[in-house]
Amino acid sequence: MLREIQEVLRLIMLLGEQKQQHSLKTRRGLLVLLWTETGASVQSLNCTVAAAGRWSTGIKMEALQPVLTDLKESMFPCAWPSPQPDPEELCAFTDLYGSLRLLLSFQKKDERFNSTELCARIEAFLHTFSLANAKINVHLKFKWNQQTFQRDLRVKIKRTVALANQLSRFLDVTCSSQPPECVKKDCWCQGGHPVVGGLLPLSIPPKVMDQGLFGELSIQPVTLLRPCLLQYPNLATQLTHIKVLVFGPSNVPVAGPSTFFQNLPAHLDCQELGLHGLHCSSFKDHVHNSGMVYTVEQEPSKDPEQESSLLPMQQSLRLYLFLQHSDPFNCHLSDLMATEVLIEHYLEDILNNNRQSVTKALQTELKNTLKASNHRKRSQEELRSAADVILSSSISVVSCSSDVDFRTACLNSMKVRDTHELSASLHESLRRVTSWKFTPRDRCYSAQMEEHPESDDATQREI
Repeated sequence: MLREIQEVLRLIMLLGEQKQQHSLKTRRGLLVLLWTETGASVQSLNCTVAAAGRWSTGIKMEALQPVLTDLKESMFPCAWPSPQPDPEELCAFTDLYGSLRLLLSFQKKDERFNSTELCARIEAFLHTFSLANAKINVHLKFKWNQQTFQRDLRVKIKRTVALANQLSRFLDVTCSSQPPECVKKDCWCQGGHPVVGGLLPLSIPPKVMDQGLFGELSIQPVTLLRPCLLQYPNLATQLTHIKVLVFGPSNVPVAGPSTFFQNLPAHLDCQELGLHGLHCSSFKDHVHNSGMVYTVEQEPSKDPEQESSLLPMQQSLRLYLFLQHSDPFNCHLSDLMATEVLIEHYLEDILNNNRQSVTKALQTELKNTLKASNHRKRSQEELRSAADVILSSSISVVSCSSDVDFRTACLNSMKVRDTHELSASLHESLRRVTSWKFTPRDRCYSAQMEEHPESDDATQREI
């Protein structure tokens, strides 16, 4: 069923691109409704995909009949006809977005499935779809055995990304990472900042051309590092995961893990990237995920007694790969969809045919994105060295002072009993103040947070 939903989304996206509206305020709704019907001996799984809102006004069901006929015959011939959903199921959807622009229903009979597994797969796929289609509010509803699962995929923070020779993409840059309690109101960036890489042309293998794929094919990388910590230049960071997401020319995710990307870490220079190591997660980790996930190996901690409040902030990197294709001889909607199916089917062969250039391009994009993080690590070493000198000098001044009143005032100010405790307290205070140094950035998304009663003001006064 996931494959059928993917094909319908391609159809909707290609239709919507005919009169694309470049505005973040444009409201578009997408509903994926699944339900079961149990007969005497056959269980059927029904699915309806509906689009409403500010889609292309040129979408007309009458004009789509030839395309739908091709879909029924070539891609999933056993998926039609299907009973229409209960009109009440669509009322809430149309109340939000207005009249329906498109409504497609299909059915798969004798469908043996694990409802929990199928629901998780479809939800993960639609979530990935919404990451690169942030203008579209996705609603998923699954009804089976008198149980209902409903999920609304709405995007809080969107960012327009202009791609070469292609329509702009609207990415979801919202970051769900919660800031530490010591962060003040409006001092935490809730989003991320995508970086567009260079366009990479891809050569099409001869055997793929024999199957009918011609024209120009390319890949456009976009990286997104989250959470954004540009406002805290002294804060230590730690990259934990890299996730690769591949999207077809219609901006619909390419489903399933790829052997090319599973073996990619072996061809990357981790030392140049400033990483200790990189390995692909097991296949089981991809059951409920779209895309490929890499785990970053961490170096042993140099300070095992470091407080949890001062541990490095964990970040993840999302790498979007947008496939682009142009062929002047493919102008009909059915041809465009058939071409995209071909690209997805032979994507492994295409990537292997361009292994060296693709690997080099990804190495370059990752290096450029992680350059600031690696520079931050070097600054951390300099900052620690400077802090050691400051602490040593401060403790020497207090310890060597013959003024009892001065020494007592210093101990009382830091709420410690002796110089040994003073050294530890001063060390933590200095590290907390320097680590959480705040530098405003205009392009960051301010966080509307509650004021925490404890702040760094007292610590700054102590220093």
